[in-house]
Amino acid sequence: MMARITRIATLAFGAMAALMLAGCGERPQVIDYKQGTYQGKPDDLPYAAAPFNGDKDKWERDIRNRTQNQNEYKRIGS
Repeated sequence: MMARITRIATLAFGAMAALMLAGCGERPQVIDYKQGTYQGKPDDLPYAAAPFNGDKDKWERDIRNRTQNQNEYKRIGS
């Protein structure tokens, strides 16, 4: 009976020690920055997407119209 309790305690202690040591394996999270270079994802132009297909004038017109539709003074006066 005592040998069984000792075996269970030893296994429990071993499991806890293994879990505690597993937390020590974290790698440092440091950025390898190269001066003067942007390493992120390149940004697309806002008007290069589907409804405009590169037509900057149409994109600017739609932005102006959307802004005017959000103008409360214009909306109430109509």
